[in-house]
Amino acid sequence: MIASLLSLAMTTAATLLRQARARAGLSQRALARRAGTAQSVIARIERGQTSPTWETLERLLAAAGVALRPELEAPVVVGSHMLAEVPGILRMTPEQRLQEIKNLSQFLEGARSKEQGAADG
Repeated sequence: MIASLLSLAMTTAATLLRQARARAGLSQRALARRAGTAQSVIARIERGQTSPTWETLERLLAAAGVALRPELEAPVVVGSHMLAEVPGILRMTPEQRLQEIKNLSQFLEGARSKEQGAADG
């Protein structure tokens, strides 16, 4: 699963860079020159062979005339049973919330231990 997430991240960076470069009408070499890096760096990122740091991706996209804006957006879930618990969670003190997290963590640790035991035996 981790490998697939890393692959998705690299594909996303590759796609973003390739699309930004194409929109700017730049060759890999021209983008590299603008960004102060080697053309081979651009090529490796676009092929998904390497995953750039956030700063590098931001710099490369800026050189192509594109701004990178990080945004997280939670999906709206309508009719979820989980929404019924929100008022109770909001009424909890910070200490009570931390205790709930601790309880959940212990529960998950126990479940993982049982799962590992079943897989081993």
